[in-house]
Amino acid sequence: MLTTAATPSAYPPLNVRVHTPRLSLLGATDELLNRLIPIVRKGIATEPPWPFDDPMSLYQDGPEREWAWLRGVWAGRGRVGAGFWRLYFVVVVDGEPVGIQDLIGTDFAAFGTVCTFSWLDPDVRGAGLGKEMRQAVLHLAFAGLGAREANSEAFVDNTASNRVSAAAGYTPNGANWATRRGEPAELNRWRLTREQWIEHRRDDIDLVGVDDCLPVLGIESVR
Repeated sequence: MLTTAATPSAYPPLNVRVHTPRLSLLGATDELLNRLIPIVRKGIATEPPWPFDDPMSLYQDGPEREWAWLRGVWAGRGRVGAGFWRLYFVVVVDGEPVGIQDLIGTDFAAFGTVCTFSWLDPDVRGAGLGKEMRQAVLHLAFAGLGAREANSEAFVDNTASNRVSAAAGYTPNGANWATRRGEPAELNRWRLTREQWIEHRRDDIDLVGVDDCLPVLGIESVR
């Protein structure tokens, strides 16, 4: 079983935690990333809806894929400042890691906007965890970091992801394009303002370690 009482890191973003009644988002330490490798290994996409193209290809197997995923997380953890940051969280359910939930801010001090990215163990999809993960990271963004707006994108045929955004209170915000398997595909864009989030705000989500993380992200105060 995975303990959540690990020795605190000297690096504040790795100490941030978000707890809901169903799951926890824990700062993605190397220990937790290693625990996720078996899930990365089995997460090959074999049927639609096809996922995004990214350095951690979901279309091919082998250790190179796992190395690429680790390098991507390490690089993202190291690129943090007022102009850009990406917080990586391991999703933990009943003591076991089951996925990743990221929160990304670009020029956050100026605009107060964030976007999210996530993936989940194929064996636990369809049980509402995607919605719970999103609500947890939105609570961190708005209540913990003072965000003004959150954005999300999903391919038009990714019904599950689009439903998560709609259920969290996002509203449609146009379209965009990205590649998957090297081919262009249309995305739905979603937008959630602070006012819209407040309408759906939950009172059963706890934040840990956020105040110590603010200076690392270039956030002087929470609105």
